[in-house]
Amino acid sequence: MIMKKVKTIYVPMGADILHSGHLNIIKTAKKYGKVIVGLFTDAAIGEYKRLPLINYKQRLEIMKNIKGVDHIVKQDTWDYSKNLKKIKPDFLIHGDDWKVGIQKQTRSNVLKLLGQWGGKLIEVPYTNENKIKISKNSISEIFFNPNTRVSRLKRLINSKKIVRFIEGHNPITGLLIENLTIDFKKEHREFDGIWSSSLTDSVSNGKPDNQSLELSTRISNLNSTMEVTTKPVLFDADNGGRIEHLPYTIRNLERLGVSAIAIEDKIGLKSNSLFKVQNKNNHDTIENFCLKIKTACETRRSEDFLIVARIESFILGKNLNDALDRAEKYSKAGADLILIHSKLETPKEVFKFAKQFKKSKYYKPMVAVPSTYSKVTERQLIKNGFKIVIYANHLLRAAYPAMEKVAINILKNKRSFDIEKNIISIKKILNMIPSN
Repeated sequence: MIMKKVKTIYVPMGADILHSGHLNIIKTAKKYGKVIVGLFTDAAIGEYKRLPLINYKQRLEIMKNIKGVDHIVKQDTWDYSKNLKKIKPDFLIHGDDWKVGIQKQTRSNVLKLLGQWGGKLIEVPYTNENKIKISKNSISEIFFNPNTRVSRLKRLINSKKIVRFIEGHNPITGLLIENLTIDFKKEHREFDGIWSSSLTDSVSNGKPDNQSLELSTRISNLNSTMEVTTKPVLFDADNGGRIEHLPYTIRNLERLGVSAIAIEDKIGLKSNSLFKVQNKNNHDTIENFCLKIKTACETRRSEDFLIVARIESFILGKNLNDALDRAEKYSKAGADLILIHSKLETPKEVFKFAKQFKKSKYYKPMVAVPSTYSKVTERQLIKNGFKIVIYANHLLRAAYPAMEKVAINILKNKRSFDIEKNIISIKKILNMIPSN
């Protein structure tokens, strides 16, 4: 008696939120033979869309208990080639939604690979998108509590080549950051998080950027933004204030669900780091700033709440050795990330710093704020070892000239009709606000 060879079916899945569409695909696959699920890692999903609500390990445990799944393998890129060449499945089953859009090329590559050993593609009609959207929104409300939100930045750092932040100074800018996504040059792009900027918070409240706007007021205002967003928040705390007050700041931020705090090593009356004259600012001693870092680390409830040490050596006219010495000592004191600041028009000095710091046994992931050296690309930052890029003040800087242009036009024409085509409609802006 000749035994029939059992057919193998490969089913790629993210399985972030399991719904009827996923179960239908698995049920269909089981009709053909042995079902092997290629479970995407966080990093693989991050190439194509937003980081999943739950991490790979949690999703793996869920998939192990799904009826019809015979075996699970890790798929660590959005390109299926590695697993397909290894498994050589008889069939690959996928929803038919990838015929258009960013996944179209992936589909084409899969068809070519399957053809090499006579494999076939089976496409299942995509489940009603509105039902899935409602399901995702409902589950997101459960998952995005402060505790789970705090940890998302750490997951992003572990999953992405570079994590992209942009400043948000009020709830409406937070909503823009939350919802804006584009597919560009066969790549999914979005901002991964919100930078709560001291500069833009101060200016948007009519205060100078010299810590006139109290930390408690800023944190209270931030709460409104966090109520309508889910992305990680990195809080710019200037020098953190008095060391005795720092624990209260940390606890308040963690309670809201903020993912990280950035503290700079300057003391005295603050003037913005991008001003040429810095005579009102003094460098904190290494010993005192290390004590701040240790205090922050000891105060936090979760190790997923990250401490960013911001080094102002180049801003204050110090040399590379001073910056490197501080970076090593701050890292040793417990800082999770090192932000090296510069006001030059090129990234020359931050790249020199990065090259040397990467060799240190105390190396920690680095953060860049390219406000003055804005020609630098994210690809260059990745090449030089930076893990986070912060576009620190751009939305506020964009808003003012746009508002000024509208106001001038109304004054000139003594009516608002002429500018209507250049501004958002009332209907659209009302629909931006989530409703019950």
